[in-house]
Amino acid sequence: MRAALALTLALLAAPQAHSMTGVVTHVSDGDTIWVRPDDAPPQRKPLKLRLVGIDAPERCQPGGAEATAALKARVLHRHVAVPTHGVDVHGRVLGGLFLDDGSDVAAWMVESGHAWSARWRGRPGPYAAQEQAARERGAGLFADARALEPSRFRKAHGPCDAPARLRSSSSSD
Repeated sequence: MRAALALTLALLAAPQAHSMTGVVTHVSDGDTIWVRPDDAPPQRKPLKLRLVGIDAPERCQPGGAEATAALKARVLHRHVAVPTHGVDVHGRVLGGLFLDDGSDVAAWMVESGHAWSARWRGRPGPYAAQEQAARERGAGLFADARALEPSRFRKAHGPCDAPARLRSSSSSD
């Protein structure tokens, strides 16, 4: 997992390899969506995109459903621009996500309190200013001092497909 995060942060700093536009067809969770590229034939499956620079709560984690719903309300069926940065170890395209008005969806997710700025090796990540503003306002997941970053949640409770007894302890603490 650390290697994947390192790759993501390195790709954020690297020149963009490619850019595409398309329509968001599905939202899997607070930092993963599916985009049908404008230039793709209709029979082609949409591309799975992992938003770089943020880390949203896991689906089974407190705040996960809210993050997914917020992202869905913001981008589903909307036309977007995607500066891509490569592919991660799970086969997802890594990239940014921008609405037609130029707004950065990842920045909005963090500033709205639905995701953390992705950290790596003690660095605060690309959306540290948005996270600080959300923390100061107590927005979303930052209203709960016990909210765990997804990497810490997975370390303590395992992946979302782990037995429910592991996950339920985090919501009853």
